[in-house]
Amino acid sequence: MSTTSEVPKTCKVITADTIAKGLLAEVKDTLAKVQGTSPSKPTLAAFLANGDPAAVKYAEWSKKTCEDNGFEFDLRTVEKDLLEEEINKANGDDAIDGIIVYYPIFPQNPSHDTYVQETVELSKDVEGMRHKHLYNMYHNVRFLDPPENRKKSILPCTPLAVVKILEHLQIYNPILAAGNRLFGKTITVINRSEVNGRPLAALLANDGATVYSVDITGVQLFTRGQGIKSKRHHVEDKKDWGLKECLPLSDVVIGGVPVESFKVPTELIREGAVCINFSSFKNFDGPAIKEKASIYVPSVGKVTIAILLRNLVRLIANRPHKDEADQEVIQAKTEAFADD
Repeated sequence: MSTTSEVPKTCKVITADTIAKGLLAEVKDTLAKVQGTSPSKPTLAAFLANGDPAAVKYAEWSKKTCEDNGFEFDLRTVEKDLLEEEINKANGDDAIDGIIVYYPIFPQNPSHDTYVQETVELSKDVEGMRHKHLYNMYHNVRFLDPPENRKKSILPCTPLAVVKILEHLQIYNPILAAGNRLFGKTITVINRSEVNGRPLAALLANDGATVYSVDITGVQLFTRGQGIKSKRHHVEDKKDWGLKECLPLSDVVIGGVPVESFKVPTELIREGAVCINFSSFKNFDGPAIKEKASIYVPSVGKVTIAILLRNLVRLIANRPHKDEADQEVIQAKTEAFADD
């Protein structure tokens, strides 16, 4: 008769709040340095034109987080046909430091949402949705002003939030060179939207990971090639692949399907995988995934809002300092969030 018993599986459940606290502390510290003696609070203008309850909730969280951390949050509810005009007013208002627009606004005409994204002034694009910012992200270019390299490009909030979560969980390998620290990791991202899933797959692949990007049309492989020889990621279609092929290979599984009925098949996930949900719905079966995963992050919302404020401070740091003699502030702007 055997005297051994099975060791119970343990899964660490990490909340977004835990990770966001550290990021917000960094944001407040960096803001104090880049503002110098300026008495004004940075102001984020938020435009709501879609009436989406999820967007309203996100706006409420954003407002509270802003006010708790020394920022002003100005929510502006506008009609769709007046949105461009109102954004242009905010573009020209020196009291506004950053602009966020809650999408989708025109779900039946996504190209018009893209048009709206381009109406936001680049220096106020806190979401990183302008074409210049997206181009830099996909091409693995970090600066807006080469060769001076003083102005960092802005990265989309939710994708960067997931990256920061992976860094917090030590999935990134600090021994490897910056830009290669996900080398050897295989990650599945279930969502390939232009706002979240595709940018996330690109960021992870640009950092060295092998990424399977999955949506209803199929699977695409994002990599920098064998031995991460390429500077930026490349994409190839994986014909006839699905979750059945991707999940058993993956060290990390990231769910972002905006459908309440969707659940990642727990039985396909490898033992000890890290599972992260960025959907507003629960993409994982909570009780079951805790029996399979080593780490489970059930939501990312509060980290996303922390990244929103981080991006706002980044925009402030990117602006020329009015007093060229204030070398301390100029240096702080240059060094702001230097790890990105």
